[in-house]
Amino acid sequence: MTVATENRSTSPRKQIGRGEPLLPDEPRTLAELFIQAAEKHNRPDALNYKRDGKWIPISSRDLIARARAIASGLASIGLQKGHFAAILAANSPEWTLSDAGCQFAGVINVPIYTTLAPDSVRYILNDSRSKVLFVDTADAYERIADVLSDCPALEHVVVFDSSAGIPGAISLDELEERGRSSVSRNEAALAASAIGDVSPDDIATLIYTSGTTGEPKGVMLTHTNIISNVIDSGANYSFTSDDCPLSVLPLSHVFERSAMYLYILNGMAVHYAESIDKAAENLTEVKPTIFVGVPRIFEKVYARARLTAARGGGLKEKLFDWAIDVAKEFALLRERDEKIPFLLSMKHAAADRLVYAKFRDFFGGRLRACITGGAALPDEIYLIFTGSGVPIMQGYGLTETSPVITSNNPEASRLGTVGRPIRNMKVRIAADGEIETTGAGVMLGYYNKDAATRDAFTEDGWFRTGDIGELDADGFLKITDRKKELFKTSGGKYIAPAPIEQMIRSSRFVNQAVLVGNERKFAAALVVPNFEMLDSYARHKGFRPMSPAEYCSDARIINLFERQIAEATKGLASFETVKKVALLERELTVDGGELTPTMKLKRRVIDEKYKPTIDSIYSER
Repeated sequence: MTVATENRSTSPRKQIGRGEPLLPDEPRTLAELFIQAAEKHNRPDALNYKRDGKWIPISSRDLIARARAIASGLASIGLQKGHFAAILAANSPEWTLSDAGCQFAGVINVPIYTTLAPDSVRYILNDSRSKVLFVDTADAYERIADVLSDCPALEHVVVFDSSAGIPGAISLDELEERGRSSVSRNEAALAASAIGDVSPDDIATLIYTSGTTGEPKGVMLTHTNIISNVIDSGANYSFTSDDCPLSVLPLSHVFERSAMYLYILNGMAVHYAESIDKAAENLTEVKPTIFVGVPRIFEKVYARARLTAARGGGLKEKLFDWAIDVAKEFALLRERDEKIPFLLSMKHAAADRLVYAKFRDFFGGRLRACITGGAALPDEIYLIFTGSGVPIMQGYGLTETSPVITSNNPEASRLGTVGRPIRNMKVRIAADGEIETTGAGVMLGYYNKDAATRDAFTEDGWFRTGDIGELDADGFLKITDRKKELFKTSGGKYIAPAPIEQMIRSSRFVNQAVLVGNERKFAAALVVPNFEMLDSYARHKGFRPMSPAEYCSDARIINLFERQIAEATKGLASFETVKKVALLERELTVDGGELTPTMKLKRRVIDEKYKPTIDSIYSER
């Protein structure tokens, strides 16, 4: 590993090799991936973005030319191989171009979530000693401007929007022009030669964990880590240059970032969603064949469809519920590889015309694979979408594993699991149930955190994931819970909250759920209702729709949730049963601090923020 002397990282672990190449002329570094893909596919529409109502393409040739210019531009402002540059921006072609420019220059980039608080941004900039910060807009800059003076290593701000007017900043256009105009200079030659100087074992990116517990840690991922994961995780999907993806998840997350490399490697025409709010509109325009999303997206699509049916009244709601039951039954038989009865086939065909086609239309009507990860996908959601002709493949991994460890795929999939280990990754279960893994995708370690790196690995070098799980007889992995999230009641019983929360969310009236009860007498739940569904329920029951605060204190509504949760969690052990429910009138959000940028619950924050509510649950009164 080579890094600049002033930014020496944690002593690296020995990297595990890739084994035999899966592809001819397999790229060894990310710069090689970009170059090989451009030479092989030479698309006129490699990257596509929407402006003024029109989709505008960027060709493979322009992608490479601009990436080289950015690399030379970075060299012209003093960045060398092994220096760090942070990217704080929403998804866009400029994000990918800046990433490619860094890889061409041998600069280690540091993606930062746009939703992080300014103090967290300052921590990452200082911990990584980033010399350059890429931002997309003036608004993004203004949000964190006050903390930048506390970042002594930061030398330059590069803004994507050339009209931003940020004092002292360089626009991306200006950086590229510097790169193009300095072709004959030594720094440009240095940037051009850096592509050949980069080793597969060099750090490609430093990605900070979202920090559900403690301060964020910088995960050092090498070119080998990422390239191996990109190639091996996509091995069983038969991707081609005819596939069309829509990029929605933030590129600051390793899941979407690796997906982007997969798209480019296979010569796809990548389209960037304008924003989360416009993603639904963009889906119908782009009509993607591949969609990568977190489970929450699919849960919300289903909840919205169900709400529409409920608002349509008795017959429409009954038709929808009937179609959903048919989809689940149909998918379950397919899952078990059992014969579909003729009557069920007829029902399924009718439901397809009346209901399922609308599910597919939401995603543009051409989907052949939805890939999800980052959190557990409820079995019910899997069966509903798969039975409706929207196939979902669930995988599992972490930032520290680049990210994929296991994955279901079109050739091997099993309900209730996250698939088998991908090529070049191995999984084992420790004596206490913790999932441990080793392979080409496992990180070098945590930047500047030797002790944390040592703690993350077993004595024989396997990475401790922090998740509890089990392997079935055929090698499919099932996740039970996060090891650190298990809590113990005052009676000494351990409870895994995530599976129970998933059961609770199966109710159409539940938007979000958090199980509580650590060192308490019993398990209870904080629930954010689906208020739109409650409006429909109120009208059906003959009383007026209310405000969120009124719903949350109304005895009839509380009783409804108690009954819904009791039904959804039948079969739990007595000590796992939810004894009481408290309704919250505001959704848990990233901006509110209760969720990580990848939509995971920050349990410690929730426990502190809602302590009075939790205490009231356990009050003797």
